[in-house]
Parts: sequence; C-alpha cells; structure tokens
Amino acid sequence: MKFFVCLMMLVSTAAGVIMDLSGQMFTFPQETNTAHVKLIPELVNFPAVTVCHRSFTDLKRDHSLFSLSSTNDHNHFLVFMNWAKQEIQSHVHSLFVGYGGLDYAPNKWHSICTTWNSSLGLVQMWFNGQPLVRKYIATTFPLTTNPIIIVGQEQDSHGGGFDAKQSFVGMMCDVHMWNYVISPCEIQKYMKEKNFTPGNVLNWAALNHQKTEKVLTENKQIGCHDLHEEGCRNNIFAQHFASAPLF
Repeated sequence: MKFFVCLMMLVSTAAGVIMDLSGQMFTFPQETNTAHVKLIPELVNFPAVTVCHRSFTDLKRDHSLFSLSSTNDHNHFLVFMNWAKQEIQSHVHSLFVGYGGLDYAPNKWHSICTTWNSSLGLVQMWFNGQPLVRKYIATTFPLTTNPIIIVGQEQDSHGGGFDAKQSFVGMMCDVHMWNYVISPCEIQKYMKEKNFTPGNVLNWAALNHQKTEKVLTENKQIGCHDLHEEGCRNNIFAQHFASAPLF
C-alpha cells in the first residue's frame, strides 16, 4: 500500500499537480532564468481566448505576465510589460498591440484580462476593471499546435529560451483562461473578485501545474488597510443600528 501511494504521488508530480489555489498566490522571490510555473491546459484548441490574472511587483524593467508558445511560434499568445515603451503588450501569432498610459504602480495588485477572437482579429485588454480600446491584430487561424503555458518567464523557444531580464519577480494569483471571449459582465465579476464562471482551459481553483526552481505557493496577503476599512464599515453599521430608535 505504501509503495502504491508513493507511486501515485510520483505519477502526479510527473504529470503536474492539480490543486485548488483559491486564496493563494505564487511568489517568485528573485530574478532568475529558471524559476517558473508551467500551467497545463484542459483544452488545446483556442478559436478565441480570454486570459485573466492578478500580479504584484516592483519591477522597473521588461517582464512577462503570461506566456503561451506553440511548436512553431514562441509568442503564440503573450502578455508582456515593455518597460521602455511603458506599455503592456498583447502578442498573438507573434504580432502585437500595446496599451500605454496605464497606472501600473509598483507594490500594488493589478488585475488584467486580455481577450482575442480569431474570426474578428480583435484584441481587448481590461486593466483594474476598466475596458481599454479594442485593437486589430489580424484575422487568423485559432491558437493550437501543442501549447506550452508558462508564468514567471517569457518563452523564446517552445518551453524554454528564458532570459532573467524578462523574468517576473513578485506575486501572481487567480490565473484563469477560457477558449472563448467571456462577457464584459463576467470580466467585471472577476475584477471585483465576485462569483464568475471559472476558466475552462485554466482554472485557479483546480489548477494543473508544475513548479520549477524557487517558486513558492503562499496564502494571498490581505493588507491591514483593507481589514481596517472592513472593520470600520462593520463598526459604523453596528453603531447605526445600536443608536436607531426602537418601536
């Protein structure tokens, strides 16, 4: 029995570990060209895409936020912060559009969703709850051909070619991916951390993943400021009813 359990654990590790990461985050604590998390998708054909994630960093250089490569295209679908241009770029089939003028402040959580539709060729990004302009990349074929999805590094080859100067250092959580464009209402629900339809390709609450090198899985931090505000609201609510006249 012990041998069987150990064997099952080894098989799970080799194929990726499926975990409910609700309320948790990945921490990438240092700049390297090795540390990353491979996210194993439930589906491998994407006629359209929505990718959502939250990140927290103080980087002042280029860094990857989400990297999907295929056998013949290492920038099959990429969300990338280009520091020199001060824009977050959406790459599809190695073509890209940029979104500038964003309040990408350091040491704050930022929620980002990116959508793309192969039949229309349109990309749209949502940043901290705000929809940005829809931009045309190209009307092209769906994303397919053995996808490899990685957070923490940018792929310059299929599953590799990492550059430490493009690595992500910080925290990341709530990574979801769909093979269709989800509605604006669903995106707003995600942004506000309300109930939403989880990703059918990647689901943070049932994430199949492999961690490599120094990546930590930790409880997501809630700031004392947030707790203080919640406490203040509760106190005001309680005081209101305590002082209300009784009939």
